[in-house]
Amino acid sequence: MGSASHLGYFSDRKGKTPNHLPKGVFFGLAGLIAFTAGAIVFGQVTGLGVVKQELGAPVSIRDLMITRNASGHVVVTDAATREDIALYAPEAGGFVSGSLRAFERMRQVSNVPFDAPYRLIKWESSAVSLSDTGTGERIFLDAFGRDNAAAFEALLGPQGGNSQ
Repeated sequence: MGSASHLGYFSDRKGKTPNHLPKGVFFGLAGLIAFTAGAIVFGQVTGLGVVKQELGAPVSIRDLMITRNASGHVVVTDAATREDIALYAPEAGGFVSGSLRAFERMRQVSNVPFDAPYRLIKWESSAVSLSDTGTGERIFLDAFGRDNAAAFEALLGPQGGNSQ
């Protein structure tokens, strides 16, 4: 097979001026990039305009085992006492069941046993997080809305879980 010039592209371009980016657009893009880099450095150095989320200390912590049994029910068990906390039917459980599917995929990829406990934490800032002790992944449940975070927060128990 011949070269690219054999296909006729270069011969069609002979004598034509190349397509250039207009100088105004080039300098505008360069200025935007410089401004963005300057704003990032300014924010990091001075702390102005930087949003920081302070979680504080954990208020309550509970280790849970969340598993799916043969009939498709999601079973939530306290990892320390082995006491069943909740049982969700296959079509129920909403966010808890959906989260389990996501964590199961992460565990499968990481070759982590499915019966490793999860750590549910309520923070001083009232944020709720769910950590996978097997993979080290942590999800802040408030990002999915207060109702979804409340579904997990209810698993901490009436006293808010084990206070630390």
